[in-house]
Amino acid sequence: MATTPIADQAAALQAGMAQQVSAELRAPFAEELKQLAAAGVPAGIARPGEELPDAGLLDAHGQPTTLRGTLAGRPAVIVFYRGAWCPYCNLALRTYQSELVGPLAQRGAALVAISPQKPDGSLTMQQSNELTFTVLSDAGNTLAGRLGILTEPTEAAKASQAALGLDVAALNADGAAVIPMPTTVIVDTSGTIRWIDVHPNYVSRSEPAEILAAYDAVL
Repeated sequence: MATTPIADQAAALQAGMAQQVSAELRAPFAEELKQLAAAGVPAGIARPGEELPDAGLLDAHGQPTTLRGTLAGRPAVIVFYRGAWCPYCNLALRTYQSELVGPLAQRGAALVAISPQKPDGSLTMQQSNELTFTVLSDAGNTLAGRLGILTEPTEAAKASQAALGLDVAALNADGAAVIPMPTTVIVDTSGTIRWIDVHPNYVSRSEPAEILAAYDAVL
């Protein structure tokens, strides 16, 4: 049985936060989302038909690996997320575990999630959400940077995060607060991008049905 759409889960999460976090602390996040929506998808992002660049990554235990080594010649759905600290990322990856792992395995495809956080954050994400797919750290946002999907919280948003006990820079492997926009990429066996879906608004995500439909259409 399909789970609730990510959009509906995110809306419920936002409603819950409105009851738990003061309007003063929430205001910078709302303004940030308006700015992100107005700016839209960045110019110069990677496009279908381009080769997905390889990069050195770290697995959830801090061991070096590469994207190509992880994929081992398989087609893949690669999900870039902000970090284990992001509640919207948690609900999205839990939904992908429930609705994508099986169908992608039937298609012989890998599912990989990548963030700029330290490996222990990847391990936390994997364990707390009981994820069976690979979760990697892109230290320094090397891969996400090459895709052109990077952003950084506004100073006002950082101040609200700090008031809530969150320091994104301290959680990232490179000590910077730069993070990827939530992005889903489908690559074929040669590592060529066949589909890319970038979400400047970090509350929204690629829905599982949308990902599978795109996969079947391009591979």
